[in-house]
Amino acid sequence: MRNKLSLWGCFCLLFLIGFTEACNVYSFTGAAIEGKTINVHFIENKARNIVPSLAASFTEKLRQRILTQTSLSQMNSDNTDYDVQGEITDYSVTVASITGTDISAKNRLTITVNIQFINRKNEKNNFSQSFSRFADFNADQNIQNVENALIATISDQLADDIFNKAFVNW
Repeated sequence: MRNKLSLWGCFCLLFLIGFTEACNVYSFTGAAIEGKTINVHFIENKARNIVPSLAASFTEKLRQRILTQTSLSQMNSDNTDYDVQGEITDYSVTVASITGTDISAKNRLTITVNIQFINRKNEKNNFSQSFSRFADFNADQNIQNVENALIATISDQLADDIFNKAFVNW
């Protein structure tokens, strides 16, 4: 009886793998992928406050998130199945919380990006949307000392949000 269950489980797994490969529309991340190519353009920094490395690091983070979670190939062409363009529209540090004596206890770094996603395989999935994430840090810390770590954390979150909107439809 146990061998029959093992055989049945193997058969189901092989069927599932064969089905997903034949249809080419599902990945184990939950992403619905119908195409083979993508162009993730350079995400320009058009925020008032400019951090020189932000645009390049965010663009690379977004590309890597998409390329490692899908079987898509990055192409620098206007003739791809998917196209991602955008710009960083906000980079700001604000007070997140204050103490009872009106002294800042926490500060907040916020990054906002506007993304245009074109799905040439299914145009109803096209979108233009603003994505914003933040991270708090202690007010007694200098932003320059924590900035790289905060940017990495926020960029990961933004890349996840954009990926999910484009391919998982969350």
